[in-house]
Amino acid sequence: MKFRQALLGRSAAAAILAAGLSASSAALAESIVVQGNHRVDSETIRSYFIGGDANEGVKKLYETGYFSDVKISRSGGSLVVHVVENSQQINHVVFVGNSKVKAEDLEKEVRLRSGGAYSDSSAQADVRRIADIYRRAGRSAAKVSYRTVTVPNGTVDVVYDIEEGDKTGVKEIRFSGNQAFSTSKLVGMMETTEMNYLSWLKSSDVYDPDRIAKDAEVIRRYYLKNGYADFHVTGVDATYDPAAGGYVITISVEEGLPYTVSSATVESHLRGVDASALEGDLRIHAGDLYNGDQVDKTIEAMTREVGRLGYAFTNIRPRGDKNPADHTVALAFVAEDGPRVYIERINIHGNSTTRDYVIRREFDIGEGDAYNKTLIDKAEKRLNALGFFKKVKIANEQGSSSDRVVLDVDVEEQSTGSFSISGGYSTTEGFLAEVSVSQSNFLGRGEYIRTAVSVGQYAKGIELNYTEPFFLDQRLAAGFDAYSKVSEASTWQYYNNWVTGGTLRLGIPITDEITFAPRYTGYFSRLTIPNKSNMQYNDCGNTSLYNADNKYIAGSDGNQYTCLTNGEASLALKQAQGNWITSMVGYTLSYNDLDNLRDPHEGFSANIKQDFAGVGGDSKFIRTTGDLRYYHELYFDNVVGIARVQGGNITAWGNDKLRVVDNFNLGNSLVRGFAPGGIGPRDVTDTTSSNAGNALGGTNYYGASLEVQTPIWGIPKDLGLKLAVFADAGTLLGYKGATNFSALTGNNYGCGGTKIPSGSVNGVNQPTTQASCITVGGDNGMIRSSVGVGLIWASPMGPIRFNYAFATSKAKEDVLQQFSFSGGTSF
Repeated sequence: MKFRQALLGRSAAAAILAAGLSASSAALAESIVVQGNHRVDSETIRSYFIGGDANEGVKKLYETGYFSDVKISRSGGSLVVHVVENSQQINHVVFVGNSKVKAEDLEKEVRLRSGGAYSDSSAQADVRRIADIYRRAGRSAAKVSYRTVTVPNGTVDVVYDIEEGDKTGVKEIRFSGNQAFSTSKLVGMMETTEMNYLSWLKSSDVYDPDRIAKDAEVIRRYYLKNGYADFHVTGVDATYDPAAGGYVITISVEEGLPYTVSSATVESHLRGVDASALEGDLRIHAGDLYNGDQVDKTIEAMTREVGRLGYAFTNIRPRGDKNPADHTVALAFVAEDGPRVYIERINIHGNSTTRDYVIRREFDIGEGDAYNKTLIDKAEKRLNALGFFKKVKIANEQGSSSDRVVLDVDVEEQSTGSFSISGGYSTTEGFLAEVSVSQSNFLGRGEYIRTAVSVGQYAKGIELNYTEPFFLDQRLAAGFDAYSKVSEASTWQYYNNWVTGGTLRLGIPITDEITFAPRYTGYFSRLTIPNKSNMQYNDCGNTSLYNADNKYIAGSDGNQYTCLTNGEASLALKQAQGNWITSMVGYTLSYNDLDNLRDPHEGFSANIKQDFAGVGGDSKFIRTTGDLRYYHELYFDNVVGIARVQGGNITAWGNDKLRVVDNFNLGNSLVRGFAPGGIGPRDVTDTTSSNAGNALGGTNYYGASLEVQTPIWGIPKDLGLKLAVFADAGTLLGYKGATNFSALTGNNYGCGGTKIPSGSVNGVNQPTTQASCITVGGDNGMIRSSVGVGLIWASPMGPIRFNYAFATSKAKEDVLQQFSFSGGTSF
């Protein structure tokens, strides 16, 4: 029998063990009497009881699945073991009715196996296991039963019949005891959501105790961050309501009152470390609202500092002396000697894809180092933030001695790759589509790689991105970007531009909030101006197309057209035609303390970027830009105010002048309600046709925006819809390029009083060719402004935004665009 074969090893081990036992132990083995066995030999059964607890032996025999009954008794000085063997062997284990959970996932959980012995007790236990799997998958109403089918060879097939039922989700989330923050506010912070008409699209409404525990911790941290030092969650109750078809979750809290910090001090009980040496690490000060996050950051900063000073066995312990009368708390951070405990080992479990070193490098301590709970908690936060794991848990176990501890890191991996097909529309690139493949844990090494191909109405390109987050085994994010993009002429741009290049970059964290990122960028560009039937933007120099006297051509509609009628590219653009190589070094200095990167409600985000072009190549300029955004939640739930200021300057150096395409060309990215390239200096020489595509750009810009975003009442938050109202103001100015292009055209038309050739076109006397000197309009520094509304959809597969803006001040040369739309979806 297979069981006998499977246990031969165990029997042999038992025999060897018995040979080495003392005489008293041997006597014990001889005093074990086995009854009722036919297929399993007595010696094998005895091995489960030699030198161990008899009840434990019974349990282990049951676990083999080969016995339907095991009883023990005493007879004289002997232990009597009476067994009843299962008489049937399993041919196959089959699952019927399952579609939401794969059969291979169920096979991993059940105990009965093909070729093993059948028992009713094991089958019943498997039914409970399968039901639990469905409960964790959000289908608590699933029904599971089993049956056996006898096959001709005397074995049986075990069949598990499954009625999966509907998804059992969270029908309602309630809070009890909350006064400071509304239930809708707290529910909005949770990852768990309530069931609604979008349930077929999401899984966040599935009842998951682990996820709800994480949600409760998020709420606790939120209260502590907002001054409620006494807050705690008193209970989480989940009740399944069959009538409603879902769970009702009730979270009970005790808020307490908000506290203000009356003082924040440092106490050092470490010999040789003065308290003043640690005061610079304080992240919270007198007069501040109590903030649990800042307390944690202070502890982390002080732990690093005392470690740098050589004090490995140190605890930084916060102490709060509360004054309930005036709701203040006096904080003291106490640095003291901790227990001299070392990390003996770090064991990692559950990582089948992610390599061990990817997990270990998130620890600031390693095997052999002093045990430090603060740094271990920090590592757990980092691991959870990677996005590689559904959950991470770090537990301690006693090591080989009292001063040794073993860290057990349990992770549950999740998918980190994606294949995306996107489609959308933007006002600058028209209709567009993109196919991309990305992997944020490439080969389990924690590396990020992405490649994308895009095709649009006016643009197409290919891109490759790679990032190694731990370059040279340091917390440095190194990577590169390679790209090639072609943008074609359109209503807003009278030229084609092909750009191919790449960027080498490095991210150096200065603090948790501040990052310095140097880079090198090099690219080749080719600018051409089309002159085809539907885009005759460069035909004024082609006199063979037109009447030799009046420079016009007769159209098929009977009208007469000059080279200017359908729009002509500015001479500044024509001069920029050709091939160009740009080679530059630069950096970004950024600050970010946003509470949520995808949907911020509180915090600052700021960056300064500077590039120096002229490290080889043809371009020579210094470009500087800055962008600051502040988010603050207003008086109503989930209503967020956003303030933004931005500005930039570009300056040529040496004897070079800026090409028109190097200038800043801005529109709705600075002031909504204006077309792309619709603000600032523009070639307005030709008054007979639109100059929408002849933006010249400027060397300086600045602007400010105020925006309020709010959920739309009555629409579930899962839909991701928000309403926005905004006001923008800004300007673009400072065209420093040439205005006389006589050398390019070979004539002096329109310069110094020289007349431009003209003629009668459709009975109207008008210029019939392009002037050699351009007139620049809109370069007066006037502040443009607008007000408007927007609809934002944070869809699961891509952001989409609609804006409608009305310009409240503009220059006469500006080009408006009241409606704008951008976004797309992935599937």
